[in-house]
Amino acid sequence: MQHQVVSRDEWLLARKTHLAHEKAFTRQRDALSAERRALPWVRVDKDYVFEGRDGRLTLADLFGENSQLVIYHFMFGPGWTEGCSGCSFVSDHFDGANLHLKHHDVSLVAVSRAPFAEFQAFKRRMGWDFDWVSSAGSDFNYDFHVSPSPAEQAAGRYEYNYETRDGEGGEMPGFSVFYRNEQGEIFHTYSSYERGCDLLVGAYNFLDMTPKGRNEDEIMDWMRHHDRYEDKPAAKGTPEPATASACCS
Repeated sequence: MQHQVVSRDEWLLARKTHLAHEKAFTRQRDALSAERRALPWVRVDKDYVFEGRDGRLTLADLFGENSQLVIYHFMFGPGWTEGCSGCSFVSDHFDGANLHLKHHDVSLVAVSRAPFAEFQAFKRRMGWDFDWVSSAGSDFNYDFHVSPSPAEQAAGRYEYNYETRDGEGGEMPGFSVFYRNEQGEIFHTYSSYERGCDLLVGAYNFLDMTPKGRNEDEIMDWMRHHDRYEDKPAAKGTPEPATASACCS
């Protein structure tokens, strides 16, 4: 894209015009967020079981002392040796956010379908501290439509991002939000998938302000595990288990 080079006064006029558009977008975003908060809730009655570093956990345990819970559905399937590169890009933002979220009544936990022991080496490699648990053996991933159920795989049709798709499917990204009231009842309040996960990626906000923007041919096609960029020569040629575009398109 070719850009005009203009005087400071001409630039200021264009910038003020764009500022009016930015302010309108901010108001629209505030209205959309309010609409999201006003969505109806669904009571969670099923007893989901997870595995963490201290053993068996319930969904209620994932809240800790907080009343609000955000779960990131991290693509790490049984038998994988490393997580989806796109999910890893998103997750690189979690520890910084957790410095504040845990003090504002919000718990943030990643959940994957692989057994707990299978992603510990990868978590250490990435240097992450956030809570990451396994949903292996439960219907959690199936019920929140980030892994096709055995029945869906057999039928060759599965639900993802609020639509039915053809094929067997696979591990898919997204995040879900829950609320626990004073009586201990748990409610599912929100889930988002695919491009909805952009909300969690602070790096994209920086890129969107630069002249080249995200500079992608396909979503996240440039992005790697943070220890596999070209300035890390020892990692060159190591294959990824799932492409970024498959993760977050």
